[in-house]
Formats: sequence, structure tokens, C-alpha cells
Amino acid sequence: QVQLVESGGGLVQAGGSLRLSCVTSGSIFSIQTAGWYRQAPGNQRELVARISSGGSTNYADSVRGRFTISGDNAKNTVYLDMNSLKPEDTAVYYCNLELRGLGNYWGQGTQVTVSS
Repeated sequence: QVQLVESGGGLVQAGGSLRLSCVTSGSIFSIQTAGWYRQAPGNQRELVARISSGGSTNYADSVRGRFTISGDNAKNTVYLDMNSLKPEDTAVYYCNLELRGLGNYWGQGTQVTVSS
């Protein structure tokens, strides 16, 4: 069973920074991608950042240059460093793993609120 547990969300002023962490556990083999998505009230869930097993990354246009995704294999953890936060970054942030042949797995989400 695959489990993803996010942490690091909270309330921050515009211009501030947060680091989200996603600790993974369970029968995890052949990770294709790991990513962060977010969903604001009334909006669809959208991709924020994604990293492949080969290390290549892609970002939403709205966060490129401000957010950085990274992983620590030894700690089974995926990070999202968020800088220069804006009120429009307010959302629930979800960690995602795409496992080759097994599909997608999601964490429970962590709330990020950016005040103006």
C-alpha cells in the first residue's frame, strides 16, 4: 500500500516562503513522476510542478521561477520550495506519485494560505 503524507502548509504573508514536504512509504517501485498539484475553491486541481525519475522538471507558468521541486531518495521525500508567494497561490496542495503500471497516488493535501 502506497502512502503519501504532506506537511509544511500554513498561513504566510505575500512575499513570504514555505517548504512543503511529502513523505512517501509503502510498496513503491518504478516511480515515473512525482509532483505537486493544487486546488483552490471553485477551481479544478492543477499541476504546480513535477519531476521525473530522470530528474527533469516542469512547472506551471504561474509558479516558474518562484517554486522549486526536488526529491531526496534517501528520505523518500519530495519537496516543494515556494518563494515570493502571492495571494493567488492560496490553495490546498496535493502530493502525487505516478507509478509505472500502477497509476496515480495522492496525499491528503495541505492548506497554503497567502495573505495580502
